[in-house]
Amino acid sequence: MKRIIVATDYAEEAEHALKFILEVFAGKKYEIILFSLQNPSIHAMNARLSPDSMFKIFEHQNKVLTDKAEGITRQSGVPALPYLATGLFYDQITKCIQETGADLLVMGMAKRSFDQDMLGNTTTSAISKLKIPILSVPLGAQFSGLKHILFACDIVRGVQKEILEKVKDFATDFNAVLEVLNIRKTVEQLNEEKGNETRAAIGDVMGIVSYYYKNVTSNEVVKAIRDEVKESNTDLLVMIPYKYGFWNSLTHRSKTRMMASGLDVPLLTISI
Repeated sequence: MKRIIVATDYAEEAEHALKFILEVFAGKKYEIILFSLQNPSIHAMNARLSPDSMFKIFEHQNKVLTDKAEGITRQSGVPALPYLATGLFYDQITKCIQETGADLLVMGMAKRSFDQDMLGNTTTSAISKLKIPILSVPLGAQFSGLKHILFACDIVRGVQKEILEKVKDFATDFNAVLEVLNIRKTVEQLNEEKGNETRAAIGDVMGIVSYYYKNVTSNEVVKAIRDEVKESNTDLLVMIPYKYGFWNSLTHRSKTRMMASGLDVPLLTISI
């Protein structure tokens, strides 16, 4: 049985992501880990509340989360377990992933803004740091089946077999058609022999999955992906969050992060 962590702070984006994932996996065997990070407010800390008072606050938060998890199970029939944490988000979500052996992390995504493009947010930060597939669900995403998956990847740079296996599993689970999108600046780059090894690996792994390639020449990768999302009427975009060194990361705006904060379809990021 698959285990899916759904992160919630009870905001509109988180509630929408929860509703979305329940629709996506309806009829499938899985359980939800409802993760919530609750830290004392600045007012509570300034008031210097006693340990007893702080415990009561935490106890109340735990009850709210437990009631919500029980409500999910009651309404959908999906087993849902509460996981309340306090501390730093990255540390606590990593601990939750390790303790539960989760297969997928689901997070809501706020509307696009300049700040998000440049600095990111909790979801985009998780994408760049965590070693678990993450499904980012924007507020505008509406589920009407998962028939087409758009896999935007760098054919020349290569794609690890483990990532291809996860893409295949997702496509197989939903009997979806997979489109592999390869974007280069020139036609000559599209035909580089370096990409042949990746194409062969994709062919070996995909097996019965129905897939095809689309090659696009463009100097604007993010725009090209967004255009293809609309043109193909895709239901899910899949990307690999490539890593950058410290100095490069100071000036490099992650294409994955920019996509995550400007979509109307869910984004599945896979890193290992």
